[in-house]
Amino acid sequence: MAVQNRNHCPTCLWSKHVDDQEPGDRKSLCEGLMEPIGLTFKKTKNKYKEDSVGELMLIHICRECGKININRIAADDNTDTILEIFVASLNVGEEIQESLKKHHIRVLKKEDKNEILTQLFGTKQ
Repeated sequence: MAVQNRNHCPTCLWSKHVDDQEPGDRKSLCEGLMEPIGLTFKKTKNKYKEDSVGELMLIHICRECGKININRIAADDNTDTILEIFVASLNVGEEIQESLKKHHIRVLKKEDKNEILTQLFGTKQ
């Protein structure tokens, strides 16, 4: 199934700042490079399963303006690169951590690795 609103490279997972207010709106004037800096889980809205884990998502930050976006991972995205981003995010700096907290984004930690592997490969590696 093709991804309709993907704006990142499936190999390196870098993106271009093209969306302004909503995913897919393509109204940003910045057009800076968006670096993949970590992974998070999409917040779930299931009131019956408060402990459920949402879909695995990429966190991008614009190198030009600092805007943070959360993007879906597509089936054909490079899983090795996704895992490299996860490992690198374990050492993300304080400034970025504070910025993510302001946006209510939780960067995934070591204890999330089994769920990441399950979502990427269907089973724990």
